[in-house]
Amino acid sequence: MKKSILMSTLAAVIAAAPAAQAGHKWKHQGYNTFYDHAQVIDVEPIKRTVRISAPERECWEEEVRYPVEYREGPNVAGRMILGGIVGGVIGHQIGSGGGKDAATLAGTLIGASIAHDAAERSARTVRYDRVGYEERCRVATTYRTEERIDGYRVTYRYQGETFQTRLPYDPGKRMQVRVKVSPVRN
Repeated sequence: MKKSILMSTLAAVIAAAPAAQAGHKWKHQGYNTFYDHAQVIDVEPIKRTVRISAPERECWEEEVRYPVEYREGPNVAGRMILGGIVGGVIGHQIGSGGGKDAATLAGTLIGASIAHDAAERSARTVRYDRVGYEERCRVATTYRTEERIDGYRVTYRYQGETFQTRLPYDPGKRMQVRVKVSPVRN
């Protein structure tokens, strides 16, 4: 029994020896593949220029003219009252003098109407522009350019050989590399 335990332990040590020799390099990912670290020599950002459009609202105050029109003249109501009184007096004189007859009423209405028409004829139309300011706005598109980093061109050295690759990030001073070992067939 002791002999079989000793043989099992010896077999396990022999099997683990290659992994122990590889040290930190050994991380099994498949047949004959391991990871190691390489020294980064140069990192160059790969840039591109992009054009960015942005809508911007532009506003300003603009002078606006509004036409105004009105009639200016004498006091039409006052003239109608005065014309009605004069017409009523004349109608009263022409009528029977009782003050309640149709001639007085007709004189009052005719006098008011004549005074109204006279006032309207003497009135004049006044026209002018009222000036105001209104805010006017529009949307205009402005453009600007900006540089964006699309990745990094990385030059690195592993086992005395220099290699180059493209990465989406800056790896720093060291980067992990995957090494695959396979026999050369002659």
